[in-house]
Amino acid sequence: MGCPDRKAFFVVSEAAGSRTLAGHNRVSTQALTSLAQAAAAAQFGVRPSEVRATWTDDAGLLALSVVSPIAVPDLGSIASAADVAAAGGTVWERASAAKGAILRSVAGLSGTHLSRVDIRIAGVRPAAERRVRVQ
Repeated sequence: MGCPDRKAFFVVSEAAGSRTLAGHNRVSTQALTSLAQAAAAAQFGVRPSEVRATWTDDAGLLALSVVSPIAVPDLGSIASAADVAAAGGTVWERASAAKGAILRSVAGLSGTHLSRVDIRIAGVRPAAERRVRVQ
């Protein structure tokens, strides 16, 4: 399997215990990329359009590379290590935890087998403030 491009297709693995039917299912590279962008955006608190996802061949499996900003709380609100923990941890801890979450999400929803997820944090964004609706 060569390096995927926008015209490449990946065969979706069959779920265990399902009945075998004639034919095959395929998920396009663009669909996998959109799925990866959405999964990463959910982990980092940013819009999917801010996430760049690329695929490479890793000894026959797919390797995902994600470049994304990450949402962080207002630095003025961080006064102690407890505040960092309450915000989800350090940027390093959040990026490390996101690898597994993104891999499980993409693999679970698409049925593809990923070898790894590489993450590069390319900036920070202010965390979206939750607005309280007054009625």
